[in-house]
Amino acid sequence: MAASPKTQKATGSARKASRSKQETTAGSAQKASSSKRKTAAGSAQKASSSKRKTAAGSAQKASSSRQKAAAGSAQKAGSASKRSATGPKRKTTGSRQKASTGSKRKTTGSQPETGIYVYGILPADIELTSEMPGVGDPAGQVRVVRSDGLAALVSEVDVAQPLGSPQDLAAHQQIVDATAAAVPVLPARFGSVLANEEAVAEELLAANHDEFDDALKELEGRAQYVVKGRYVEQAILREVLSENRQAARLADRLRDADPDATRDTRIKLGEILNDAVAAKRHKDTHALGHAMDGHCVASVVREPTHELDAVHVAFLVAADGASEMQQAIEDLARDWEGRTEVRLLGPMAAYDFVGTVVPEG
Repeated sequence: MAASPKTQKATGSARKASRSKQETTAGSAQKASSSKRKTAAGSAQKASSSKRKTAAGSAQKASSSRQKAAAGSAQKAGSASKRSATGPKRKTTGSRQKASTGSKRKTTGSQPETGIYVYGILPADIELTSEMPGVGDPAGQVRVVRSDGLAALVSEVDVAQPLGSPQDLAAHQQIVDATAAAVPVLPARFGSVLANEEAVAEELLAANHDEFDDALKELEGRAQYVVKGRYVEQAILREVLSENRQAARLADRLRDADPDATRDTRIKLGEILNDAVAAKRHKDTHALGHAMDGHCVASVVREPTHELDAVHVAFLVAADGASEMQQAIEDLARDWEGRTEVRLLGPMAAYDFVGTVVPEG
């Protein structure tokens, strides 16, 4: 299991006045390679020998890994569509550019008060090769701030405009995950804003340099995948009733009975079923872990989000082992066909395997 790097609060110089102080959190990463890499917004390609291109800010889902195996018709866990960039294709120069989203802002007669929104921390040897709008209205162009071997993906935002729309949330996640498909990235928490680029360089990157660098090295050449499985309700109910005589007797007693007169019986049966599903979830999570032996370097079991959840586990996987991992999940989904629907999500940023960074404004 890979240890999750711990991060600290960054201290630093005072930032310019903004209407609100906001926290930046950055979470996952990998080591910066000695050769220069290029990150292209929306693509997960690797450039030849010494340069890699990453999609920083694409609105895509990396589908070479996203898969769905449904009960009754198991789908291949390794068949997924490739990410497609949705941003403009012009070269960025590092200057402060803005991309209009088509929506208009109210004219107040004064310049808007701006801040620098942070998406994640990367090695410094990256280059954006196409423009990509970030969060906010209007959306600022994603760009890079560098400091001593580290970089931050950022864009300019109007701090007077509230963030939190579905479009903002989607843009943030897509930018981070598309980048993580090709290069190490420590994801920042949604809503992370600093006063200016100097604050990003000094209070965030320089103040946490060693810890960020170590975290990026931990995750070099690795990405997170999540396996989610959900029981087919009728199938798991039949399974429980066939194995538990008490539950079967209660179910027979309730058949065609008056609901008001059998309230206590229904409650008892519900408790038995819930306990039985929890036991099966524990057993199936263990089976998933066994199937992933040799295909991951670390794993984190997530809490169920639904009463019929079968498995919900995050795995940290080496890039060169992704195809074998996908085959293992496909085989498991085939074994569970008709009983459990399985989905494989990723690659994505290693949210479950890194800490957070909170620079003070």
